[in-house]
Amino acid sequence: MPDRPAQFITISGRVQGVGFRPFVYRLAHRYQITGWVRNVDGLVEIHAEGSSSQLQNFRQALLQEAPPLSAPDALTVANCSTEKAEAFSILDSAAIQRDPDSTIADPGSIHLPPDGFVCADCLAELHDPANRRHRYPFINCTQCGPRYTLITALPYDRPNTSMRDFVLCPDCRREYENPLDRRFHAEPIACPVCGPHLQFVSGETSIDGDEAALAAAVAALRAGKIVAVKGVGGYHLMCDASNGAAIAELRARKPRPAKPLAVMFKDLDALRRSVQTTPEQEAFLASPERPILLLPKRPDDGLSALIAPGLAEIGCLLPYSPLHDLLLNDFGGPLVATSGNLSGEPVLTECEEAQTRLVHLADSFLHHNRPIVRPADDPVYRVIAGVPRPLRLGRGSAPLELELPTRLNEPVLALGSHMKNTLCLAWGKRAVVSPHIGELDTVRSLDTFAQVAADLQRLYQVQAGRLIVDHHPGYGYRRFARDSGLPLFEVWHHHAHASALACEFPQVNEWIVFAWDGVGLGEDGSLWGGEAFTGAPGRWRRAASMRPFRLPGGDKAGREPWRAAAALLWENGEVAPFSPEPLHQAWTQGINSPASSAVGRLFDAASSLCGVCSHASFEGEGPMRLEAQASANTGAVVELPLHRDADGLWRTDWAPLLPMLGDDALPAAERAASFHLSLAQALVDQATQLREQTGIRSVGLTGGVLQNRLLAEAAIERLESAGFKAHLPSRIPVNDAGLSFGQVIEFLHRQIP
Repeated sequence: MPDRPAQFITISGRVQGVGFRPFVYRLAHRYQITGWVRNVDGLVEIHAEGSSSQLQNFRQALLQEAPPLSAPDALTVANCSTEKAEAFSILDSAAIQRDPDSTIADPGSIHLPPDGFVCADCLAELHDPANRRHRYPFINCTQCGPRYTLITALPYDRPNTSMRDFVLCPDCRREYENPLDRRFHAEPIACPVCGPHLQFVSGETSIDGDEAALAAAVAALRAGKIVAVKGVGGYHLMCDASNGAAIAELRARKPRPAKPLAVMFKDLDALRRSVQTTPEQEAFLASPERPILLLPKRPDDGLSALIAPGLAEIGCLLPYSPLHDLLLNDFGGPLVATSGNLSGEPVLTECEEAQTRLVHLADSFLHHNRPIVRPADDPVYRVIAGVPRPLRLGRGSAPLELELPTRLNEPVLALGSHMKNTLCLAWGKRAVVSPHIGELDTVRSLDTFAQVAADLQRLYQVQAGRLIVDHHPGYGYRRFARDSGLPLFEVWHHHAHASALACEFPQVNEWIVFAWDGVGLGEDGSLWGGEAFTGAPGRWRRAASMRPFRLPGGDKAGREPWRAAAALLWENGEVAPFSPEPLHQAWTQGINSPASSAVGRLFDAASSLCGVCSHASFEGEGPMRLEAQASANTGAVVELPLHRDADGLWRTDWAPLLPMLGDDALPAAERAASFHLSLAQALVDQATQLREQTGIRSVGLTGGVLQNRLLAEAAIERLESAGFKAHLPSRIPVNDAGLSFGQVIEFLHRQIP
């Protein structure tokens, strides 16, 4: 009998940790293929023997029927010598031996899966009294469960995860080794006999055992206590979302007097009783990513008013781990689920550290002994112009893997911003954006930053040859960059914003991009934040901005909106009666009063002048409250003069807004709405002038200010009515969390061949 044809098939993409090998095994049996399949670094390799038609059907099914959590790229197929295999088998994973002097791994070969939610099959078993994993808080299979937060090395096999010290019992071992079982090589596989378990700690009391610990945690929550719960990527601080006293206590301890708190709901029925949703939004909430999504509150939401004081939306999420599902089911109502951290720091992951650092915040702790290798906070999205757009990347959405438009000459690591920090590792035609790290103001934040930087390079087997940084000399990572010994490439803050947006829309060659945010260092040494650029990545030209004003107290203006309000009044020759005279004198003399064109600070000023927020307890509180005030009201557009300065830059003058904002005879809601609409029209006016100069009709909107739905939607509507095509990102956050990716894009277009 003649030898059957043989082919060597290589599949890249997200094909590890998603049940791809057992899927290949089942396909091989269906099409009577013999040979083998194995993982090699980030690839799946297949040796397949069969007739020509069998091989063709097999190859087609590999892509058309791929597991839902996978994302395979195109197949690489080569004819090869037959091995005369009598059956099809799954081989152990292998690692490719690389040149130790090489600075780059096989480009595109490694894909790191993000953490998955608990799937419907596992949920059914979780609630089935006859199942051996009934109510086991760590149930999972190849289609669900943690990935990124427990992987220590690749290839993704159990010895390379934080589950390596949990020895499989005979029952789990049989499932793990059976290619026809959905738990075949589910690396976090466990059961009550051989897996992790819960522990409840309250003061000197310690309760071990899953059911007893869970019952104690639920009892504490029902008693109005705050419980720190260890989840997939870190701890949550949890309490009864309808108990105002418990939430007030949490806010007093954190301290977090006004910043909104996320709420976890048992299911979609419970969610619908508290917020307004659409079928599309519900589907997004229930997707494998299981994000936090901001949704409008119902008047009779049944939640404490302290969840999101002064705001019209609530951050909502559904349970994404079996532990959360059990907790919400047993408790019977929605729970506050806010990050278990000290403000601004990465979420805590280790039991002992959490108990030490959160002891003043939590009354008790629900620990487990499955180690979390690296933190991953929950991702956050907001629906703007009908599309969920990320405000924060995290568990389930990151590492975010993106394709670059052209190849890099060398691997690079972009360090992002000081606030809302993320990292971006890029090589070849690939870029990987890390989950949210946080603000780089503390030792722990910088330690986590360094850990994630090292982890990304080690896991993807890529060593960066250059660091990309913001031009600002005071960012927290500057010492890390200096100590690395690597060459640095500096990118202007708002150029990075613009380039991140531009890469998401490769069909556009020439742009008008508005980068509106708080403050970022500009090319002239002032604090930019209300800029319009023309051009494209690597060749941005500042073409428009706002009338500059000097901020009394510098950085303090970000948390004290009254300072920005005083600055506008003083710039306009008016009196600010709410400001101390010594501050006015210092401002007059130019002491600690840097010039700024930031639209974010205009929003701060407006929130103060409208009486909405004069002192902010968290970044962006004033603008967020101002938008909430305005959302239900219709205002009138105040025309803002636009002129060209001596340098040829178009400048919008905000001065005509001051009489309206300070008019106490007008309701604050009307003033707030008028402010939003006036700025949206000012943006369109700038775009119109720039179109007359350049002929460009594609407009991009980016920067933290464009998280404001009312402003963004008003600008988009007016731009499109004026004949522009408006673009707002949906993959990369418009705020500083997208800055690291933008730095890579800017470098890519300016690198030396």
